[in-house]
Amino acid sequence: MENNIRNTIEVTVDKSHIVTIGERLYGESVELIRELINNAYDADASEVKVTINEDSIIVEDDGSGMDLDGLKQYFNIGSTLKKNSPKSPKFARDRIGEFGIGKFATLSACSHFEVWTKKGDFQARVIFDKKDWQKSRDKWHIPLEIEETDPHLKDGTKVTLKGINKKFDLHEVERRIIETVPVKAPNFSVFLNGHKVNAKFIPGHKIPFLEGTEYGIVYGEIIITSQLDQDITEAGIECKVKQVTITRDFFGLQDLVKNIARIKGEVNADFLTITSDRTGFIKDTPQYTKFLEVMRQVINRIKPVLDELSDYKENKRVRRALTEVLEKVKNALILNPDYCPEGLIPLAESASDVGEPGYISQAKDKISPINKEQKTETEQKKKRKRKPTVKKLTPTAVIKKLKLGQQGVSCCIEHFGPDAQECFTEGTIIYINRDHPLYQKEAQKKDTYVLHIARLLTQEICLMKEPRNPRQAFQRQSKLLRDALIEKEKNNLNRLAT
Repeated sequence: MENNIRNTIEVTVDKSHIVTIGERLYGESVELIRELINNAYDADASEVKVTINEDSIIVEDDGSGMDLDGLKQYFNIGSTLKKNSPKSPKFARDRIGEFGIGKFATLSACSHFEVWTKKGDFQARVIFDKKDWQKSRDKWHIPLEIEETDPHLKDGTKVTLKGINKKFDLHEVERRIIETVPVKAPNFSVFLNGHKVNAKFIPGHKIPFLEGTEYGIVYGEIIITSQLDQDITEAGIECKVKQVTITRDFFGLQDLVKNIARIKGEVNADFLTITSDRTGFIKDTPQYTKFLEVMRQVINRIKPVLDELSDYKENKRVRRALTEVLEKVKNALILNPDYCPEGLIPLAESASDVGEPGYISQAKDKISPINKEQKTETEQKKKRKRKPTVKKLTPTAVIKKLKLGQQGVSCCIEHFGPDAQECFTEGTIIYINRDHPLYQKEAQKKDTYVLHIARLLTQEICLMKEPRNPRQAFQRQSKLLRDALIEKEKNNLNRLAT
């Protein structure tokens, strides 16, 4: 009898606690696989092989393995080993396991499991049978078989679960491994039924961040995915502790992005305290309060970036429409050269040979060629000294130039706020406010949008010509606008006639 006890491992814990741990805290069967892989990670394994069959699961690693004391610690709930040694000896990894209850999650998924391990000259197998456990009272002894050491075998641990009473979806298992296991860590690989598990590449705009606090670093990246048909179940920012996802959150981004399924990413904060079932954080702590404060700051900083992203797709349509409008206005100005402000007067084909046709000097006195050249140089210097007003534009501003005459006119469609002017001109640049309510309304349909842009451009061009006579400017605008839009109809009729 004494010999049998010597070759067993005693587990002293209330059986009701085991039931709670196995069947309530780890209700999802896939969580036990996660726990076994993370145990291997803590043991400095570089490779973990998970094999899922019809009625069995095998998790095998090449970690440091366990000796007799290690096995006793393994089956000891509440062991302080990992708390006292938070770093692994070989790779100096931040150990993930904390409570030592993961292995008992197997009770809710199988009727029999074995733990085989080898460390140096120690090699043993522990066999656990659920039927024997159910017959025992508050204490029971798990059979331990000490084997003869095989020098050809590497150190490591192999856990075999038999009599599986739940079905496992391999796709779901892989997804949970990616989320809850540090698969991105160096010197660490996980294989599921022979297939290496890799973190998924998520296409989209990545916004990295890193913030320091008195408790530790908060870092990660937020991804606004480029694909619209995203799975809503995978949306959100993964909140990780020691590279393991604990929960997901949007941190208010759902109010800034129309399709919340496009919001993804991760944030790492290893100083946060997690709940015993590893599905949430203990929120009534100064660490968690600081974490939320940092994330609010991050979201506020990336708001302008999100505004830019929302413009990128829209800008393709804006550029096409603006190019079309500028071509129409150009043709209308060619038909009405008297309406052109200085610098926009169309040049003759031989302009490079004859100088600057259309330019009328306003000088009253006759100037000799030498004095004229000196005056021209003086005027050029004055022009160079003049500092034009320059608007600070966002990266998504759309700028196109109307090439006509010597200078031309540039059109800039940009954000100036809903309360700012609908449009305005500075120098030879016409600014159109894309935040103005009228712009927002007319931009819904292509035809009304083109008309709206044409109206604003012809309005500003005519005011450049007649800044002191707005009535005449608006009359000329009506003529330019008509010629610009009717030209399109003429071309369509000509195409139909041919």
